[in-house]
This record gives sequence, structure tokens and C-alpha cells, in this order.
Amino acid sequence: MDISLPSRDALKAQAKRLRQKLAADGTTVSHSQALEAVAHQWGARDWNTLSARAGTAPTKGYSPGQQVSGRYLGHRFTGVVKAAERRSQGYWRLVLRFDAPVDVVSSEQFSALRRQVTAVIDATGRSPQKTSDGVPHVVLADHWSAG
Repeated sequence: MDISLPSRDALKAQAKRLRQKLAADGTTVSHSQALEAVAHQWGARDWNTLSARAGTAPTKGYSPGQQVSGRYLGHRFTGVVKAAERRSQGYWRLVLRFDAPVDVVSSEQFSALRRQVTAVIDATGRSPQKTSDGVPHVVLADHWSAG
């Protein structure tokens, strides 16, 4: 699978998240060390090499840790992208972790709460799968952002 390189800003944001995660786990690293680690993850010799390859244009897409909001089965949600995989023809497979569980049943007799879902979405941030009344299962509010 061909994976396009994120923008320089997205890569810097990745380094920042790495640094924050390591700090939360008790390991202190400098920002430059985090940048170098990100460069190695992307197969570059060093940060300068990766930065030159990346450019400044934001890449449309999704990445783990990215905050998202929207509607799932008609219910508003906020959450985070737990996993993201680019598919062909502009589609993405996302694992979304909701900040608060979403009740996916409209009956008053019982509930079925979902905290995490996997969805395929298109370039408009909507899932091609729809409910019986034609509403997409997932509609992301701000579906394109760098990083």
C-alpha cells in the first residue's frame, strides 16, 4: 500500500504527541529528539531529510490521536481516531473511540451503548453505509485536517 507523507506541520504534531506520551510515562526527551524519532519512523535518515521530503502543504487525512466530532447513527459524538487506514479511491477505514458512549438503539425498552466503532468513510467524511431512512452511519463534522 502506498502511504503518502504527511505535511511538515503534521509530522511536528506527531513529534509533539510522542514527546507528551513519553513524558506521561516518565521519560523526558527534547523536541529535537522527538523529531529525530519521527524521522526514523518514516524511514528517513534524520529530521532535516524528512522535513525536506514532506513540504508544507497539508495532507488530507486522518491519524491516530486526532480529535473528531460528528454524528454516529444520528447521535452527536466527540472522540478520537484510534486507528486510521487509507483505502483506495479516497476512502478511509477509521476506528473511532467516543468520549462518551453512544446509544445505538432507538427503542425505549433497552439500550445498546457503543464506546468504539469501526467505519469506512469517503472524501466527504461520510460513510457509504446508511440507515434504512438514508442517513449515513457516520458523518464527521470537520473531516479534513492536517495531522
